[in-house]
Amino acid sequence: MFSTLASFASVMTTILYVILAIVVLMVMITIHELGHYTIGKIFKFKINEFSIGFGKAIFSHKCKSGEIFSIRLIPLGGYCAFAGEDEDAKDVEGAFNTKPPWQRLLVQLGGVLFNFLSAIIFAFILLVSFGYDIYKVDNVGAQYQAQAEAGHYDIVQSSDVILAVDDKKVSFVEGNTFTGLIENYKVGDTFSLTVRRDGQEIVLDNVTKYYRINEEGQYIDKEGNVIPLEEADKTGVLGVTQISPYRYSFIEAVANCVPLTGAMAWKVLEFLGQLITGKVGLSDVGGPITTISTMAEYSQTNIANLFVFLPFIAVNLAVFNILPIPSLDGARMVFTTIEWIRRKPINRKVEGYIHFVGLMLLLAFVVIVDIYHLII
Repeated sequence: MFSTLASFASVMTTILYVILAIVVLMVMITIHELGHYTIGKIFKFKINEFSIGFGKAIFSHKCKSGEIFSIRLIPLGGYCAFAGEDEDAKDVEGAFNTKPPWQRLLVQLGGVLFNFLSAIIFAFILLVSFGYDIYKVDNVGAQYQAQAEAGHYDIVQSSDVILAVDDKKVSFVEGNTFTGLIENYKVGDTFSLTVRRDGQEIVLDNVTKYYRINEEGQYIDKEGNVIPLEEADKTGVLGVTQISPYRYSFIEAVANCVPLTGAMAWKVLEFLGQLITGKVGLSDVGGPITTISTMAEYSQTNIANLFVFLPFIAVNLAVFNILPIPSLDGARMVFTTIEWIRRKPINRKVEGYIHFVGLMLLLAFVVIVDIYHLII
């Protein structure tokens, strides 16, 4: 009976985290559509509907202005429907295609802009609440503690903030993670560490690489299992009993949240480039269902992981939507720019067909990659 209750509790926990992941994804999409809506309202565009989700409406409210706000059954998208967006509607006041091209470009860019701004805010929250790329030493082994108390300052100590390995700065923005910098060193190799201690930067020479060390001086892996030295390889971490991400101060987070967001955006572009060149395959790509399941899985492990996902997802939405793929904001901006340059639009029906076909192909791709992840 107890095992049945435990299994039921585990299933319910998983379901709750899946729901949480869906809510997070819908918040991101809502922020994107809110960008279009806000800038559209600034320039007095006529908006027919602001919808969260697709499919049958489960909630709908019509304002006096005629705008409809709705929540729909399928929580995997959303839209802000402008009057006259895909056809000529010169007799409708505030119709999308009657507005100057520069205003339409700003409206089309609004979703991407809001996603980037939200990513910066989420990055700030991540840095001050949980930390990210820089690590702080929480505890050291008993033998290290004894040496520190005896006045040896050239060894790693509790509360040290690790800033660099062999003069290479620990920074996600510069592509240097802490584990990435030390992974090429084998157990027993030595290197220097630059740490912040009591407000000062100190260089510790001849630091030896280990797995984590318990109070008995034994090498242990992340699960606490004792590892014989001869079996230890280059994936170990420093000879400390516990490290954790360093929580940035308010000022430090303000200074670093924008560069961190920019670095995340660059990582997304790098990944897209690798996808186009074939360096990564379908196993590395996921649609909404894969994103939700991944968020739910990692959030159950540590809630801090959810806050790592927030800026990444916001940046992904921003970068992906700015691409010139038919049906996405980037492609719509291309058509608007062409119209601005040649002073007349491309046939609205032709543009509509192009966006429709692009949307169908995009949806098909998303379904394929999600099914692929479900069956492998």
